[in-house]
Amino acid sequence: MIEREAAVTFLGRPLTLVGEPLRVGDKAPDFTALTGGLELAPYSLQDGTGKVRIFNVVVSLDTPVCEAQTRRFNEEAAQLPGTEILTVSADLPFAQARWARLAKAGKTLRMLSDHRDLSFGEAYGVAVKELRLLGRAIFVVDADNQVTYVEYVDELTHEPDYTAALEAARAAAGG
Repeated sequence: MIEREAAVTFLGRPLTLVGEPLRVGDKAPDFTALTGGLELAPYSLQDGTGKVRIFNVVVSLDTPVCEAQTRRFNEEAAQLPGTEILTVSADLPFAQARWARLAKAGKTLRMLSDHRDLSFGEAYGVAVKELRLLGRAIFVVDADNQVTYVEYVDELTHEPDYTAALEAARAAAGG
């Protein structure tokens, strides 16, 4: 597995990302994560085929920037018909479910936990080696599993470019 030293920082401290970086036009790689809540059902790329997906990747929902980022996508979800928003983190599924309940997250926002083996993190090049967490990133994948937007946020305490990600999702949905 490829390691990209100093690919991101946390409060200015360089960190290593594990996995190949994705680019627009790539076929989205498969992965397996768990849906939040008590059902702990597996979710893979194929489960969303036929829908546009925004993979909202956060470090941990228990941090202010990650919470703000996920709330923003939850608010935008209602304006994106046919688009599924998947928040991915290495948080435990129970912690994700608690966050979603307290935040009154809508049904269009789904939580995916990558805590078991960082399958998503390594496949999408966002696994942070030193922390065993995921780096902050946004990926838009179209209905045919083609990557149409990629943003790796260089500093883990910064928010992503919401406007660009949402515009990419609208374009992928044909709107």
